[in-house]
Amino acid sequence: MTSATKPPATGYLESLLAGQPLLPASPLSSLNALRAQAVDRVGVLTVPTLRDEEWRFTDLSPLTRQTFQPVRGRGTRDAVDTKRFELAEAATRLVFVDGVYAPELSQVASDGPLVANLADVDADQGEIVARHLGRYAEFDDDVFAALNTAFVHDGALVIVPGGSTSAAPVHLLFIALQKDAASYPRCLIVAGRGSAATVVEDFVALTDEPYFTDAVTEIAIAEDARIDHVRVQREGRQSFHIGNGAVSLASNARFHSVSIALGARLSRYNLKIEQTADGASCTVDGLAVIAERQVADTHTAIDHLKPHGVSRQLHKCIVGGAAHAVFNGKIFVHPRAQHTDSSQSSRNLLLGAKAQVDTKPQLEIFADDVKCAHGATVGRLDDDALFYLRSRGLTDAAARNLLTYAFGAEVVDRIPVASLRKRLEAALLDQTTR
Repeated sequence: MTSATKPPATGYLESLLAGQPLLPASPLSSLNALRAQAVDRVGVLTVPTLRDEEWRFTDLSPLTRQTFQPVRGRGTRDAVDTKRFELAEAATRLVFVDGVYAPELSQVASDGPLVANLADVDADQGEIVARHLGRYAEFDDDVFAALNTAFVHDGALVIVPGGSTSAAPVHLLFIALQKDAASYPRCLIVAGRGSAATVVEDFVALTDEPYFTDAVTEIAIAEDARIDHVRVQREGRQSFHIGNGAVSLASNARFHSVSIALGARLSRYNLKIEQTADGASCTVDGLAVIAERQVADTHTAIDHLKPHGVSRQLHKCIVGGAAHAVFNGKIFVHPRAQHTDSSQSSRNLLLGAKAQVDTKPQLEIFADDVKCAHGATVGRLDDDALFYLRSRGLTDAAARNLLTYAFGAEVVDRIPVASLRKRLEAALLDQTTR
């Protein structure tokens, strides 16, 4: 079949891959092999359409009508000012501009977790990368995970040594700067036995022009370790953002995730968590706040493979204008996962007649001694609450804004970084008063 007769989506993938051969070879043979496997998979996969069950509510045709290419070299990043994005509590900050590591904008503390750019790892770190990178975020059937893996070069490596506890969060800041740029942020977080750390993954924009972010994060949490992971997507309103997260939990490991989606014309976040040993637990909180014609799609899957696992999930959507939110949350309890305790809640607030949400919480239980529950609500602001606030002197607009803010603040308040929490509370208040 000639390129002229190939389906448009196939030609689109070929155009995205055009810059891949320009990547410098990695000193890690395992990474070079991983890239080659990913390129092969992109060659046989296609861009999902509305006919694919996992994508039936999210139309990717606006993305495939655009042309994006990875950025090479420094570009104009010397003029980038990161001050307004910096977190006061973070002693370590890695900054990437359009997917390219910016050491001059970054700072790495001498103590705490070991943090490095993937392209600059030493021999010991390279062994950890070879053991974990590409193991959890499967790309055999996911074209966007495969694309990201094909372009792995710069990226964030966070290693939390066993037995260590870090009070200061690690800030991974990904800045979009150039129009029509395609970036492939990659994060690998490895927590040693009995360790604890907080990692903030932050996607921001300094442009209002279209661009494409295709991100993958892998997190491996060893026995008795804990990771608090905050993911904030506040990209430009003309951008496209697709992210994949994959988490592996060992015995008695703990994982707390807070994911906030405020930006992008179209965004999708897939999060997969596997409890691979007894007693692992996770808490997964999410919030999408969208308006106008934005689309925000969240898919999660929590796999309970072993006994005595615990999972708690709360996902909220605030949808205004003609925006469309999607939530699909799956919880699997496998036959050997007896004594699992799991609950899932999807709560959605529609602010206009054209606002739309599709929510689908799912439980698949194959064990008989478990405690599991799930539920979903879709509604508008409560008339009685509005009446009460108006009777106390608030205008109708102020009352609506206050109730909307309170609905979303429940999730924002669970972020364990005070300066980021305050910043997002202000952003939430700003969006609810537009």
